Amino acid sequence: MNKGGAGGAGGAGSGPTAAAAAAAAQKQKALMQRLETDIANIVDNFTHLVNVARVNEPPVRNTQEAFMMEMRASRMVQAADSLLKLVSELKQSAIFSGFASLNDHVDQRIAEFNQQAEKTDDMLARIAEEAAASLKELESHYYSSSQRTNQNLEP
Repeated sequence: MNKGGAGGAGGAGSGPTAAAAAAAAQKQKALMQRLETDIANIVDNFTHLVNVARVNEPPVRNTQEAFMMEMRASRMVQAADSLLKLVSELKQSAIFSGFASLNDHVDQRIAEFNQQAEKTDDMLARIAEEAAASLKELESHYYSSSQRTNQNLEP
């Protein structure tokens, strides 16, 4: 019974579920692209930073190289910051998607329990009606019985 309810709910929601899965796949693809871009930026800038770090004799050239090193270091910091933001975003999405699925599960269980409560209420109402009918029948049988009339006459 439990499996049937879960399967019916899953089959009925296949459209939104498929759309959510497609959106999640698209988001994952975008996040992977960001990750690859940021890592490539860090590696590229680090490579350029090492290449520029050579010590040369002319002071003008050293000044230019120092500026290039600062620029590359700044770009590396920006890429690392972007990676940190990506990690933070991944953590938040993992937390919130966990809450979303938990909320969906809670809503599903609430619906199942509401159905069970309705079935139980119907069953109790039917039992109450049957008990009332049986009690009425027993009362009429008792009041019309010869033993009752004999007990009332014998005091």
